[in-house]
Amino acid sequence: MNAKYPVNKTEAEWKQELSPEEYRVLRQKGTEYPHTGKYNLYFENGDYHCRACNAKLFESEHKFESGCGWPSFDQAVEGAIEYIRDTSHGMVRTETVCANCGSHLGHVFDDGPKETTGQRYCINSVSIDFEAEQKE
Repeated sequence: MNAKYPVNKTEAEWKQELSPEEYRVLRQKGTEYPHTGKYNLYFENGDYHCRACNAKLFESEHKFESGCGWPSFDQAVEGAIEYIRDTSHGMVRTETVCANCGSHLGHVFDDGPKETTGQRYCINSVSIDFEAEQKE
């Protein structure tokens, strides 16, 4: 357990709640294959939540097609993401994790749309769930 996060579960509890693929990505910092995730080319209106704890992470108005093979956003919900220096695989990157439960989401890069934030949050589809905007 990691008391640093509001949602604090043992790895055994996470393993019981998540599918093997979700556990591999969210808890073991895995990556899904590019162009395979269900939200890569998904552009409905609504919000994206952490698959592990349901915290709101991204809004659809900040999603864009980057061509990288993973869902991309130019901005996260304020305070929803924790940023961690990642030096794995011989690179220096910034890992993004859910600030509510510490689950791995993906990485953020400085090659996003210059007309907005310039950032590209490269997020694994398996790390997020989509909640459609309610129509009135």
